[in-house]
Amino acid sequence: MAGVQQVEDLKKTVDYLVEALKKVELRMSELESKCSCGAAGKTKAGPHHAAAPTAAKAATAPKPPADDDDEIDLFGSEEDEEANKVREERLKQYADKKAKKPGPIAKSSIVLDVKPWDDETNLAEMEKLVRTISMDGLIWGTSKQVPLAFGIKKLQIVCVVEDDKVSIDELTETIEGFEDFVQSVDIAAFNKI
Repeated sequence: MAGVQQVEDLKKTVDYLVEALKKVELRMSELESKCSCGAAGKTKAGPHHAAAPTAAKAATAPKPPADDDDEIDLFGSEEDEEANKVREERLKQYADKKAKKPGPIAKSSIVLDVKPWDDETNLAEMEKLVRTISMDGLIWGTSKQVPLAFGIKKLQIVCVVEDDKVSIDELTETIEGFEDFVQSVDIAAFNKI
């Protein structure tokens, strides 16, 4: 089977070369007829002998693309270089735009249990003090009073923080700084958003 395929390929190549030779001869005769000097492409033996060396060179020259492949340039051309330049420019613009765009902001939703010293601690006042804490990237949410034990209630308060801007340890230490009201602060829930 491979031999049959090789023979068919060889026939196609020979047919292509015969057609190319005919085109070269036709082109040469057109050029000779257009030439005003007349003697420029002719030798003493006639016009056919002048075309023969050119045809021999054409037969040994690399195979030019077929008519239906005129648009394909296997050796690269200015058009390909221009297309590559355009593509590289667009890729650079995209990379620059992507680099300028900030990434997603990492946030966390935290539920804090703020425990008072005893049952006589005013939880409403304690909540006001906690909400006075203001940091860049900190947003306070809802709160409620939850029974703890022996009639003591704790303050459960929700906050949303930007992870890069707010330290949870610093936040809990700041809340614990209200020593008259706050005994301790625990993290009841911690969820990444």
